[in-house]
Amino acid sequence: MSKKLKKLLIYIMATLGVAIFLSTLYRNPSPLLDSFDNRLRDYLFQIRGEIPTSDSVIIVDIDEKSIKSLGQWPWSRDKVAKVLENLTNSGVAIIGFDIVFAEEDNSSPHSILKKYNIERENIPNYDEIFANTVANTPTILGYVFELEDKPHIAKTEPNIPGSISGKFNDFSINAYGTILNTPQIQENGYSSGFFNNIPDNSGIIRSVPLIISYNKDTYTSLSLEIMRLITQTESIYVDANEEDGIQNIILNDITIPTDRHGRIMVNFRGGSKTFEYYSALDIYNNEIPIEKLQDKIVLIGTSAIGLLDLRAISFDSVYPGVEVHANVIDNIIQGDFISRDVFLDIFEEYAIYILSFLIVFLIKYTPFWMNPVISLVFFAILMITAYWCLFDLGIIINIIFPLLTILLCTIIATLLDFFYEIKQEEAIKKKFAAKVSPEVMNNLLKNIDNNDFQAMEKEVTVFFSDVRGFTNISEQMATAKDLIEYLNEYMEPMSNIITKYEGTIDKYIGDAIMAYWNAPADVQNHADKAVKASLEQIGHLSELNDYLSKNKKPLIDIGIGLNTGPAVVGEMGSTGRSDYTVIGDAINLGARLESLCKYYNSKLNISNFTKEKLEEEYNFRFLDLVTVKGKKEAIEIWQVISQGELSSEMKEELEIYNKAISLYKNSDFVEALELFKIGEENENRSNKRINSIYIERCEYYIQNPPIDFNGVYEHQTKG
Repeated sequence: MSKKLKKLLIYIMATLGVAIFLSTLYRNPSPLLDSFDNRLRDYLFQIRGEIPTSDSVIIVDIDEKSIKSLGQWPWSRDKVAKVLENLTNSGVAIIGFDIVFAEEDNSSPHSILKKYNIERENIPNYDEIFANTVANTPTILGYVFELEDKPHIAKTEPNIPGSISGKFNDFSINAYGTILNTPQIQENGYSSGFFNNIPDNSGIIRSVPLIISYNKDTYTSLSLEIMRLITQTESIYVDANEEDGIQNIILNDITIPTDRHGRIMVNFRGGSKTFEYYSALDIYNNEIPIEKLQDKIVLIGTSAIGLLDLRAISFDSVYPGVEVHANVIDNIIQGDFISRDVFLDIFEEYAIYILSFLIVFLIKYTPFWMNPVISLVFFAILMITAYWCLFDLGIIINIIFPLLTILLCTIIATLLDFFYEIKQEEAIKKKFAAKVSPEVMNNLLKNIDNNDFQAMEKEVTVFFSDVRGFTNISEQMATAKDLIEYLNEYMEPMSNIITKYEGTIDKYIGDAIMAYWNAPADVQNHADKAVKASLEQIGHLSELNDYLSKNKKPLIDIGIGLNTGPAVVGEMGSTGRSDYTVIGDAINLGARLESLCKYYNSKLNISNFTKEKLEEEYNFRFLDLVTVKGKKEAIEIWQVISQGELSSEMKEELEIYNKAISLYKNSDFVEALELFKIGEENENRSNKRINSIYIERCEYYIQNPPIDFNGVYEHQTKG
C-alpha cells in the first residue's frame, strides 16, 4: 500500500470515527449538550430582537405603584372585583387571572366578625362580592397543578366546561395535586386554566405546557382555555401517535404544533414589557380610555419583585410570568409558531456524516492557514441556516451537534495536517530555561529576534492567595516530604484554575500564589477572568477539603486579593538569570488586599479599581474605605461573594448591611450601630466579623464625634 493511499485511509477512518462518536451522542442526548444547544438558540433570539405583537393582548399589572397605593398584596377582594368591573365596563373581550385565590379574604368585614362570633346583618362579604363579579364578567380563573408528589397536597379536580379528545394520555405531563381558588370563587367562574410555567434544566422558560393530565382527565392551560373560548371551540383535539407522542393541538381551524408532551415552544416577542402594560391602580381608578381596552384579551398578573412571579427567558433573566402567557396567546393568534419536526432527527444524523467528511477533506486539500477560515465559514453558514429555519420557517434545528462536528473535524484534520505536513523547528532552549509560564515561553519563541520582552508599563490584574494558618498546618506534618505532597495537592488544582482563565502564574511563595492577567499576552476582560478564577478556587476548596478530611489531613482555607492597575512588566534580573514578572504599586496593593482578608473575615477582596473594570454581574459586599500602610490615597475594598442568584437569606442580610453602611457613611452612627448589631447577633449571618468591626467604630464615633467625617479608615499594619 502506497503512503498516499495509507494517508487517505487514515483521514477516512479518523473522519468516520468522529462522525460515529457524534451520531452516538446525538441518539443518546445529554442534558448538558441540550442546555448548550438552547443557549445558542437564545443568542439567535437576541440577535433577532423584539418583534411586534398582535396588539390583541394587554396585561393589567399588580405593580409596585398599585401596591404602594392600594396596599400590600393580597388586596381585599372587593378591590379586585372593582378592577374586573371596570375592565368589563370598558368592553374587554375576556379576562384571565395569572393568580390563584386559594384562601378566603381575611380582611373582609364578614370574616372578621365571624372570627369573633359577632352576628350582624348586611355585613359586606368580600369573597361573595368577588365571586358574584367573577360570575358576571368574562373572567377565566387561574389555578396551579402540583407537579411533584408532595405530602398533604390538595386532590380537588378543576372544573372546566370544554372537552378534549384524542389518545394522548401516555405522553402528556401528569400532575399529583392542585392549588385551586376557594370553592365559592371557583364555582362562580365560567371556566379556568392552569398557569404552570415549567423551566428547563437550565432554569429558563422556553416552552409552556398547553395540557396537563390529572386523575385520568386532561385540563387546558390558561392561555389555551382563553383561546378556546375566543375561537368558540367546543372540543379541543390532540393529535398524537404511539411512536412520536403529541404533535399538534387543534382549535377549530388553528393547528398548534407542540412537542411530544404537549408543550408549545414559545416564540417570544422580546424582553420584559414587550406587551402593553396597564397598572392595576389605573384600572381601579378607571383612568384608562375605553378605546385602549375595548375588545382586548386581558391578563391580570404581577411584575412586582416581592410577589415572586418573575422568570428567566432567552431575552431576559427577570421576566414577569404573566407575560409568558401573553406570548403564548399571541403566538396562537398570529400563527407564527416555532416547533421541531420529527423527521429532523434522521436528517440531522445523516448531516453529521456529510459535514464531517466535507470539512476534513476541505481542510486536507487547502493550505494550512485556511483551516480557521473554513471553520468560521461553516460556523457562519450554520448560524445563518439556524436563524432562517427558526424565524422564517418556524423550524427548530439542532445547533450544538453541527457545531461540535465543525470543531472536532477541524481539530482532527488540523492534527493530521500537523502530523504529516508540518515539521517542528528547534527553538532556543536556553532562552526560556528561566521561564515558568507557558504563555511567556510561546511569546519568547515568536519574538526570539526582537526586544519585545523589555520592561514596559501595562495594565494588569494581579492575584495573591495565601493559606490561612499554614504554620500550624506545617507543624502537623511528620516530614518535609509529607508537607510538599500536601502543598501539591492544593497547588495543582489552584494553578490549573488560574491557567484555565488565561492567567499567568508568576511564582509560588511557600503556601502563597502570585499570578497576573493581561501579560505577556493581552487578555480580554482580564478583571472578570481573575474574579471568576478566584471564585472557582474558593468553590473547589469544598471538594478538596472533603478529600483531605477523608485522608485525615488538615483542612485548607484561603484568602485572595485582586487589584487592577498599571504595572511594569518584562524581563528582570541579571544577565545569567532573568525572570518575566510584574512590579509596581498596583502589585503591592494586591498583596495588601490579600493580607486584609483575615481582618475582614473574607475570602476574596478586590479594590474599586478592579470592580470598575468588571463587565459581568457579581454579588458584592462593601467592606471599607481605607488607606493601607505606606499609602495616602483612599481605596475601596469590596468582598466578592458570588456570581448568580443569591439566596433570600443572603439578600436580606446584604440589604440590612448596605443600609447600615449608608448610615455609617452619612455619620449616622447611632442608627448604623443598631443595624450592625442585628448582623452580629444573627448566628446565620455569613460575615459576623465585619459587623463587629463597624460596631466598634460606631461606638467609638458616638463617644468621640468626628469632624468632617469622610469614612476613611487607616490601616497601620499590612493585614
